[in-house]
Amino acid sequence: MGLTSKKVLLLAVIAAVVLFVATVWLWPRLSKRSLPAVLGRVGMMLFTQLSMIAALGLAANYSFGFYASWADLFGQESEPGVVVNHSGAANQLQVVGHKYVNVPGGSVPKVGGQIQKVVFQGGASDITTPAYVYLPPEYFQDAKRRFPASVILTGYPGTAEALFKKMKYPSIAHQQVLDGKAKPTILIMMRPTVAPPRDTECMDIPGGPQTETFFTKDLRAAVSGHFRVGTNARNWGIMGDSTGGYCALKLTMRHPEAYSTAVGLSADYKAPRDRTTGDLFGGDKKLELQNNLPWRLKNLPHPPVNLLVTSSKKGEPNYKETLKLIGAAKAPTHMSSIILESGGHNFNTWGREIPPALEWLSGRLSDQ
Repeated sequence: MGLTSKKVLLLAVIAAVVLFVATVWLWPRLSKRSLPAVLGRVGMMLFTQLSMIAALGLAANYSFGFYASWADLFGQESEPGVVVNHSGAANQLQVVGHKYVNVPGGSVPKVGGQIQKVVFQGGASDITTPAYVYLPPEYFQDAKRRFPASVILTGYPGTAEALFKKMKYPSIAHQQVLDGKAKPTILIMMRPTVAPPRDTECMDIPGGPQTETFFTKDLRAAVSGHFRVGTNARNWGIMGDSTGGYCALKLTMRHPEAYSTAVGLSADYKAPRDRTTGDLFGGDKKLELQNNLPWRLKNLPHPPVNLLVTSSKKGEPNYKETLKLIGAAKAPTHMSSIILESGGHNFNTWGREIPPALEWLSGRLSDQ
């Protein structure tokens, strides 16, 4: 759970209250002058005060946003800023750094591929945002070969680095190609939060950030213009977890001309209304319904796309809604699923789903 999570704040408050009550309750039993009793009083006071300070600090940070993440709080965010050139040209993609892939021979692009840090500047959306692009080794082995591409999204707020450091998308994709289970694919790894700190739920917000336009037009045009990727929907897939999964499914259902295939890991199926989103719809009920995936499948023509949804029978809050979504899909929409017996809304669960989901995704994309 992130530093700015409401759950973290709630747990800290509960812990402070419990420790305070325990201190009051146990204090008479620790009133003796023995060493264990003195140490007990000191320990109770120390932990109670620390828990209260932590709760107050988290509450202040939640309200005012002093620190964005645990790494930011503990001074681990040390990567220097990067100068991005804004020339006014539409759909720019600027490479600002390189990283090795965590595979054998990962320091040699022709052997392990390469992760490039890029900055997108969207012409239609006017959104500028960073991302990481994984280029498979085959990209450097054949200068004429073209590749399919998949956008990989985190949840909200998420960090793009977690996609290759913790969730290991490039390493998994690399091994699947070696095993003959998947075709080499370019991965564009990023947050769906392209207008931070607002959670736009990948919408074109009336009077606000045009996130849907960025993902369906600007990003695709910039990547296809810089890398050897096709411009047809059959060349493009999109995958994400939680909020990113909702974005992946929704963008594909609403824009089959942009993406042919989507994977939603533990996805939401409609946009929430909370402190992080604000008013996404500007009071437009029709717009709100159009971004509700079950409503779309029930009331609108089904698009010719491939969708994969995941959940678990025990631990995922979206299980019942996932079954309803599966049951509502009809041709030409092709629906697939991964349903685990148990697994929570966390990295461990997604780690079990990513390999089969990537293999499924790769099998439905074309490099032609």
